[in-house]
Order: sequence, then C-alpha cells, then structure tokens
Amino acid sequence: MSMPKPRRLTLDGEQATAELAAEIASLAEDGDVIALSGELGTGKTTFARAFLREWGVREEIPSPTFTLVQTYELEAGTIWHFDLYRLENPDDALELDIEDAFTEGISLIEWPERLGAYLPWERLDLRFAIGEREDVRRVEIEGTDEWADRLKELEGLG
Repeated sequence: MSMPKPRRLTLDGEQATAELAAEIASLAEDGDVIALSGELGTGKTTFARAFLREWGVREEIPSPTFTLVQTYELEAGTIWHFDLYRLENPDDALELDIEDAFTEGISLIEWPERLGAYLPWERLDLRFAIGEREDVRRVEIEGTDEWADRLKELEGLG
C-alpha cells in the first residue's frame, strides 16, 4: 500500500467547504475512515456537518467536543462523528466503541492524531489550515490506494 501525492485545494468560504464535503460524502462507503486534522477553527466541524447533511441528517448536528462521539443511524448506514480533542490517552478511544465504528459504518474523526496507533492505515486524510484571509481555508487531501482511486472521480481534485 502506498500514499499517493497529496492534493491541495483552496476553499473560499464555508460554502466551498460544504461543497467539498458533499463530493467526498458521495464517495464514502461503510468501513471508511475520514481523518480531519488542523488547528482549532480551521473547518473540521464545518466539513463534518456538511458531510452529515449530505447523508441525510436533518436534526441539529452538535459538535461532539464534550461527548467525544455522536452516532447517526441513517437508512443508508451509520456515521460516527468523533471529536477527540479532549481524549487524553489513545486507549480511552476503545471505550467509545471506535473499533466497531471502523467496521460498521463511516467514521469522521476530528483530531485523529490523538488515536496514535489505533488510527487505521486505510483512510482519507484531510488537513485543514487557515488561508490568506480569515474566510479562506487550505486543505490537503491524501488517501491510501482505495481512496486515491475514488478521488479521481472528483472534479477539481485532479
């Protein structure tokens, strides 16, 4: 397995982040792990909320900062939204049923680096950063082989 060269995008405003999330949501399947990294305020939760909306979540989507995980049981499958900012030890993630999430649904993981060795190799990484203006985000997208093949389908990511 290899990691293809990352793709770099500039997202001008929250709408552009939502559009990227919708495109990636259209490619996501059970068992996928989508790792969202970046400093506070760079767009991880905005991306996750737009992804969940694309999958049909209509209720309010709270940030799981304090609960660490929110689970959405949808007709098309289950999505687990993790915010591991407050996770003190990677072993604590096992109490969140994170292993089940990796096999039974789609996992959106904010602060994935807090998982240490528990973070699966086969995943899609999105690394967010603030751009040249407050409303602009830079995102670097990198996926293992399976994701690299799927990402070829996305316009604007070539």
